[in-house]
Amino acid sequence: MDYASVEVIKNGSILEIKLNRPKVNAIDVDCSKQLSNIFLNFRDDPALNVAIITGAGEQFFSAGWDLKAEEAIDEDHGPGGFAGLTEMFNLNKPVIAAVNGLAVGGGFELALACDVIVAAEHAELFLPEVMIGIIPDAGGVLRLPKMLPRAIAMEMLYTGNRLSAERAYHFGLINKVVDSKEVMNAARDIATDMAQAAPLAVAAVKEVIRSTEDLSVEEGFKQMRESCPNYKKMLHSKDEQEGVQAFSEKRQPVWKTR
Repeated sequence: MDYASVEVIKNGSILEIKLNRPKVNAIDVDCSKQLSNIFLNFRDDPALNVAIITGAGEQFFSAGWDLKAEEAIDEDHGPGGFAGLTEMFNLNKPVIAAVNGLAVGGGFELALACDVIVAAEHAELFLPEVMIGIIPDAGGVLRLPKMLPRAIAMEMLYTGNRLSAERAYHFGLINKVVDSKEVMNAARDIATDMAQAAPLAVAAVKEVIRSTEDLSVEEGFKQMRESCPNYKKMLHSKDEQEGVQAFSEKRQPVWKTR
C-alpha cells in the first residue's frame, strides 16, 4: 500500500518506516492515521518481527504535531493514538526509533513510545509544549518521568529545554549514539539481533514488562502467571520445544510462531 507521508520497506522480517513530510517531518491527522494503519498491519503480520521508524533527511526525526494543520490536535488520530504508536498498548513486537535529527514535541513522544532508541550525534530531544500553552499529552508527560531521573524529566517538561543525544545516552534514555550516516545501520543491527529471537518469547517479554512495570516483584509474578496470555502461549508452544532441541543439537532454531 502506498502512503502519502510515509515510506515503508520490508526487509525480511524487519519493517522500515520513514516519515517523509518536508521540511520537518511534522505529523498531521492524516499522517497519524497512515502510521496507525502501518503499525496495525505490522502488529498483525506474522512475517514481521521488528519495526524501525526514522525521519527523512538529517535535520529532523520529527517536529511532532503539525502546527499548520487545519485539524484540532485532539481529533481522532487512529487506533494507535498520535503518530500511530503512542497509545498502541496491544503491540507485542519491538519498535526501534532511529532518531536522525531533532525529535520535538510529538516527535519525541513517538520515540519514547518505542522500545529502543538509536540517535545521531547531533540529535536533540525536547518537549516545548508548555511554551505554547499545552502539555505533551501524547505520552511525554506520562513516560518521560519513568524513563529519566525525575529531576531531569521535570526540568524538561516545565521548561522545554533540550536534551542532547549524548546526555540522553548518559541517563540511559538512548541505547546508542552514532555518526549521522550510521543511524539506520545501527538500528538495523539491533533489529537483526531481535529478529533472530523467538517471536513468541519476544511478545511475552514485552507483555510482561508492560503489565508489571508499576507492580512490586511479588505482584508482578502473580500478574505474569495469571494474566499474561502471551506468556502462557509461549510456555506451551512448539517454539519452546524447538529452542531447547536446537540448543542441544547446536544449530539455529527454526521458529514457527506456534
